[in-house]
Formats: sequence, structure tokens, C-alpha cells
Amino acid sequence: MCGIVGFMGRTDVAPEIVHGLTSLQHRGQDAAGLVTFDTRFRMKKGLGLAAEVFRNVDLKAFAGPWGLGHVRYATQGKDDLMDAQPFAINYPFGIAMVHNGNVTNFNELRKELFEQKHRLLETSNDLELILYTLASQLEQRRLGNLCAEDIFDSVEETQKAVQGAYSTITIIANEGMLAFTDPYGIRPLVMGRKFTKLGIIYGFASESSTFDYLGYEKVRDLKPGEAIFIDKERQSDTKELTVQGRAFCVFEYIYFAREDSHIHGRLVAGERVRMGKKLAETFRATGLQPDIVVDVPASAYFFASGLAEELGVPYRRGLSKNKYIGRSFISSSQTEREKVVRQKLNPIKEIVEGKKVAVVDDSIVRGTTSKHLVKLLRESGAKEVYFVSAAPPIRFPCIYGIDMSIKREIIAANYEIDGIARYIGADAVIYQSLEDLRELYNDLPCCYACFSGNYPTGIGSEALDEIERERVCSKNQQKELPF
Repeated sequence: MCGIVGFMGRTDVAPEIVHGLTSLQHRGQDAAGLVTFDTRFRMKKGLGLAAEVFRNVDLKAFAGPWGLGHVRYATQGKDDLMDAQPFAINYPFGIAMVHNGNVTNFNELRKELFEQKHRLLETSNDLELILYTLASQLEQRRLGNLCAEDIFDSVEETQKAVQGAYSTITIIANEGMLAFTDPYGIRPLVMGRKFTKLGIIYGFASESSTFDYLGYEKVRDLKPGEAIFIDKERQSDTKELTVQGRAFCVFEYIYFAREDSHIHGRLVAGERVRMGKKLAETFRATGLQPDIVVDVPASAYFFASGLAEELGVPYRRGLSKNKYIGRSFISSSQTEREKVVRQKLNPIKEIVEGKKVAVVDDSIVRGTTSKHLVKLLRESGAKEVYFVSAAPPIRFPCIYGIDMSIKREIIAANYEIDGIARYIGADAVIYQSLEDLRELYNDLPCCYACFSGNYPTGIGSEALDEIERERVCSKNQQKELPF
């Protein structure tokens, strides 16, 4: 999972890129980068948070009216500077690109690019596959000036070749800015604009909150398989190309997106409240009666408040969070995740002591956070602890850009609910049901593959095994089970 931005106007966009990346920092903490263009590409990228990468950078050296930015959370490829985005090439056109997602036919496409297009990949980042595939298609249409139809034809062939989930933003030097999505629209991408004295600045971003932050007007979300091209005169053209359905990642609503973002006409905070209210039906069926409902800060607040309201039970902030500690879910190793959890959360004893506590989190993946929190709550005097997951049981790895890692690390893939409760030390574990979650999104077809194992793009067991092997190698994970 990553965060991407792109801006195109008549003034220097480098400051917009850096501020935009700051608003998307929750989507990736491994690396950050930008590229701008006037008469040539100027690029800066580094490991760490955007504030760290650009702290001592003179952005005047990156002045340019077109630009892209990226914050990275590594799921495919290595976690090093060579794999940080953006990427750029100079032939057959000057092309710079950023993307959010994951290519599932990585090895197949890499072999094809090498044998048929004579393209040698320099990194293990799957963005290079998309970049070179698009470049090879544009090369076939390089006689004369490119028109929007040439570019759309190239994107369509790229979409047919590249399998998986991706939202991309591209600068084609002296031609314009291009944004496109995969045929299922799995990853989010939003178009915005800002009116200035020098004319309109167009923008693209992973989330609408970026535009709120920068004073842009949200235009709309991109559709599955859609491409938008804005030429050098800032005239926009759009076309729906390779459309194979819709399967928007429901985990964006559950965990990754900011609560103040609007995605496909829905406020993320509101969606989390709805999920919390829906959870009440399952909770009541257990016959359990909590004294208070608390949340795991910060993504679970709206789930917990919705659940508490529907159950008629007081909501309390029972866990104090150190806001200077990052998100444990996207830490790069099991050891690091455990360290983050220990440093991040501390129970407020006076609130939980002697109470039956329903503690709500967005999901349970490996069980690391859940087990530690139950232990802390018991040590603080909680009478009983019911652990509540706003998401259904995660039983399958995500292959579309969310690192739920490998199946042997996913606790619900290896234990039934009673076994999970025993492992984390809870009196009960309550999950959102997949049926209830689907009911909430009857009007928005979503991807539920991490819960059901039904991958919308389709993938064979051999390819899935290859993805898991690559993740083990790239993250240098230990061989023993984490639970």
C-alpha cells in the first residue's frame, strides 16, 4: 500500500507535492520521493518519512509546473532506496511514473519484457513493469506527435498485459499528465483541481483528504479501467478502457484510508460507524454484556462509537496512544511490530479496572497487537476482555498491495475463533461477519479476497506461492510461526 500524488499547472508544484505526501504519510513509511518536470526531470527520493527525506532539501532546485510524489510501504520488492519511487526513463519518451498497488504476474511480465522488448529491469519494484510496458506501447506509436487516442490505446494494451491492482500517475515529457487505474478499480485514485490567478492546477491523489489539505476541489474518483490525460495546454480527456468489473478494496474503508477522506461518495468515518453498528447484531447474539466499549487508537474509534451507540453501552477512551509511534500493521518485521505495540498503547487503569471491557480494533491479522492489549487490560484490572474485530476473519493474504504477509502468519488461517481467543487471552473474540459486511456494500462491488480467498483478478496457486516466497525473502522473515 502506498500513497501517490500528481500536480500539473503553470507554477512550481514541488511544495504541493511535499505537503500532499505529508497528508498521505499513513499509507507508507518506508520511503518517499518526488519528481518534477519543466525541461527535464528533477528527482529526489530517500528512505523514511516524507518530513525526513525533504527536511533539508531546497525545493527551489526542483521547481517545475508538473510533478509527482510517492510514499512507499513495501509489499513487492526490496525495502531499499533503489526501489523507492518515482521512476523515470528517457526513451522512447521522457516518462516518469508513480503507482499504488501490486502486480501479480511479475515474473511472467518481466520475462516477456526481457525476451520480446529487450527491457532489463534494474529493481525489484513492480512499478518498473508498468512503466516499461507503457513505454513499449508508446514506442509503437512514436511517429509524429502523440495524441490522446494514441496514449489511450497504449494504456489499454498495458492494462491487458499487467495483472493485479494499480493506480498510476505518469508524466510524459512535453505531452502531459496521465492517470489510469486497473480494470477492476481496486486501488483508489481521486482527481482534483484548484483555480489560481495563473489558471487551473490539476491534481491526482490516493485520497480526497489531500485536496482538503491543499485547498483543492475534488472533481471525482477514477472509475475501474479509466484513463485521464491532461495535455500540455491543460485540456483534459478521459476514456474508460479495459473494464472487467468493479472490486474496490474494502480494507480502504476498514483501515488504510484517513477517516476524513471521501471514497466513491462515502465518508470513511461514516463507513466505520456503520460497520460498528452492524457489529452490534453479532455481539448481541453472543449473550455477552460489556460494561464499557473502548477502541484501539486511532483507526478503531468510529467502529467503537457505532458499536457502543447501538448496544446502549458507554464508550470510553480506555487506551492512551503515543502519537509519535508509527502504525504497527505496516511495520516491516514481526520484531518491529511487537516493539511498536509495546511503545504505542497504555491502558487508563481507572477506566477499565473492574469492568467487562469490549475492546474494538479494525482487524486481527497476526494477533500480535491483540494479544498484547488483552494482557495490558488484564494487568490494569479489567474483569473480562472481549476482543472485537470490525473486519471479518482474515484468512488469506492480500496480493493487491496490502501486506497481510504469508498465510502461515495469519492467525485466522490457522485457528478457529475459540483458538484465537485462547491464543490472545481474551474471554471472547467477536468478528464482523462477511455476510454483514457484504450487505453494507450491496451498491458498491468490493474486493473481499482476504476474507474469502476469491481474488477478483484470478490467480493460480503457483503464482500465489511465488508471491509469498518473494515476501519472505524481501522482508527476511523468520521461519518459525509468530503465534
